[in-house]
Amino acid sequence: MTRLRFFYHDIPSGKNPTTFLIAQANITQDFFSPSPYGSLYSMDDPLTLGPERTSKMVGNAQGLYIALSRDPTKFTAVTYADFAFTTGKFKGSSFSLFSRYPLTDFVPGPDIIREMAIVGGTGAFRMATGFALFRATSSSAKTGDASLEVDVTLYHY
Repeated sequence: MTRLRFFYHDIPSGKNPTTFLIAQANITQDFFSPSPYGSLYSMDDPLTLGPERTSKMVGNAQGLYIALSRDPTKFTAVTYADFAFTTGKFKGSSFSLFSRYPLTDFVPGPDIIREMAIVGGTGAFRMATGFALFRATSSSAKTGDASLEVDVTLYHY
């Protein structure tokens, strides 16, 4: 078993975004939601040791997520992402996350924790299963930018 803690930064705004809208259904184009039903995003988000974006980078979370709630007040995404480590003890290893991620009432703070399933891994995390707990440390409704503390528990060979 391995436990990890790091910070994940999802940045859809600014000159160097890490998340992009890559497809959106025409039927939901005018739907009032920060991320309309059926919207597909790609991401290449930095993972850092500390909560600041300028903290030492330890890897990237690369993958896709799709907005799957027709109710704009209950935004939910299904996410596939590979969390790959580029430095340290786990350099070259990764784990794969595939799970539902409800964002209703998404505000920074220790009281709201989201759990996502880990379904595989490579390198030191070969055959991994487990879970990741996400807690927002900062977020902006205006820009969509968010930083999250991630606590991971991995079971692997």
